[in-house]
Amino acid sequence: MVGHQVSSQSWNGKHITVAGLGVSGVSAARALAGLGARVTVVDGGDSQALRERAATLEEGGITVRLADADTLPEGTDLVVTSPGWKPESPLFAAAAEAGVEVVGDVEIAWQLRDETSAPWLAVTGTNGKTTTVQMLASILEAAGLRTAAVGNIGTPIIDVVLSDQPYDVLAVELSSYQLHWAPSLRAHSAAVLNLAPDHLDWHGSMRAYAADKGRIYEGNTVACVYNVEDPRTEHLVREADVEEGCRAIGFTLGAPGPSMLGVVDGLLVDRAFVENRHQQAQELAEVSDITPAAPHNIANALAAAALARAFGVEASAVRDGLRAFRPDAHRIAHVADVDGVAYVDDSKATNTHAAQASLAAYESIVWIAGGLAKGATFDELVTASAKRLRGAVLIGADRALIREALARHAPDVPVVDLERTDTGAMAAAVREAARLARPGDTVLMAPACASMDMFTNYNKRGEAFAEAVRALAAGRTAAE
Repeated sequence: MVGHQVSSQSWNGKHITVAGLGVSGVSAARALAGLGARVTVVDGGDSQALRERAATLEEGGITVRLADADTLPEGTDLVVTSPGWKPESPLFAAAAEAGVEVVGDVEIAWQLRDETSAPWLAVTGTNGKTTTVQMLASILEAAGLRTAAVGNIGTPIIDVVLSDQPYDVLAVELSSYQLHWAPSLRAHSAAVLNLAPDHLDWHGSMRAYAADKGRIYEGNTVACVYNVEDPRTEHLVREADVEEGCRAIGFTLGAPGPSMLGVVDGLLVDRAFVENRHQQAQELAEVSDITPAAPHNIANALAAAALARAFGVEASAVRDGLRAFRPDAHRIAHVADVDGVAYVDDSKATNTHAAQASLAAYESIVWIAGGLAKGATFDELVTASAKRLRGAVLIGADRALIREALARHAPDVPVVDLERTDTGAMAAAVREAARLARPGDTVLMAPACASMDMFTNYNKRGEAFAEAVRALAAGRTAAE
């Protein structure tokens, strides 16, 4: 499949404004300047780190404007935005008034491809994107293919597209932000893992959020992979304008029908990419090949397998790739067993959808939750998980929202409300959870909230939890 044929001459002399001096902005600025464009980078910040970054770019002939991100530089022909910039930003309003198009770094990467460029296998969804893309890359590597996990993860996608090293295929994670700004993207095959309310402050509505997710299917040539258990993802496939012959491929935790991948007797099986899918199924791997084998992670593995199979990968490579894969830290990670109780860190569960998937993986749970709710409500999460809860320990700025949902829908579950938002609260939370837990239980830190009220990021929150658990195991008190 061939993308836009854009030679260096297409960019030569163009005045391009790059919005944002983060990783993707720096990558776009350097790449476009290298192709002969006149590049101006604008950023609303003015920290020491940004000044140092700006100085490096300016040495390469790139203009940088700090503490001034609202006005459009005179003569701008195109604006390239970093993913997080909101559509209503004053810079974009100025661009619209001047008739200047706004695109993202993913769109630029797509336009920089040529006939020899690797096809893209793309993944989006509210949760599970990174894990699925990493699983997919592991499977592709097991098949002997040169690949990379890129996009909303790892190396900037523009750098990979322009690399001197040729790739066979790319595993591409795409956020709703990136898809919003990538109108001409056309993947070989793509998956939407799930859809739940998230980033609605950015998109404005669930309908707009879903529409941006659905862009990933536009122009697919081989397969649109959807989640059978989430009908909204299949609806996006039906709405997409794809190449003739492109197939809808479902994945399910149950037994698969034709044109699906699923689970039968502890095996991952394929009834989509086999000669007689109405009569036959191909064994791909065992559920035990997946780490961890929680339901939502099995779903991730099936989606990754579907994309790999769409690209022609053999069943044995799916098995080998899944066996070799290990998830990143703070994703449903077992920390330790203490007095017969398992302690699990899922700090990456920063929204209710992710937390619900995590809670569904265990039978009897003492739940550590709370943080910044980002406008979320918790009634549906608590209702779905109430029967699994031994107790709950609440931390963070918006813990009252969870406490009230528990009072409404799980009134018999004991709740400890820690009225503090300092980082040391995590040590106290682990001690309280240990007091509530019984042998055979799981203490699960799946906050359903963002971390920035107490921690720099979800990694720091997970590290604090793990340190508190290790202190508990050693019989000492973690730092408070």
